[in-house]
Amino acid sequence: MGNPWIAIGALALVGLLIPVGMMVISKLLRPSVPEQGKRSTYESGEVPTGDTRIRFNIQYYMVALLFVIFDIETVLIFPWTVIYRSALENGVGLTRVLAPMLVFVGILVVGLGWAWRNGAVKWVRSPRAEKRKDAR
Repeated sequence: MGNPWIAIGALALVGLLIPVGMMVISKLLRPSVPEQGKRSTYESGEVPTGDTRIRFNIQYYMVALLFVIFDIETVLIFPWTVIYRSALENGVGLTRVLAPMLVFVGILVVGLGWAWRNGAVKWVRSPRAEKRKDAR
């Protein structure tokens, strides 16, 4: 039998040649009609206004990042909960079954505490909301 790397190399080559070939053929066959309208920014049918470089609040990123972390936690905890009862019934000790998950959740709780302490989960209040709070 031949070298298995030849098959892997051939697969990689085909995986690259097919998309590149499709793009080249598309570039050669498509009609080219340059217009000013094609170069403008498309905003879902709306006329674009203002600068495209808008500064977003970092809190959106932080909330999304925390969501991804705890969403992955749910994905990792679910299989453990499925096998928990059968592991206990097979005679594996409670400590041996529960300890790895407690360590995992403990690390996540420490990370959430760190994020909370550093203000990652505290939403920035607008100046108008601060004025209303001070007026009370």
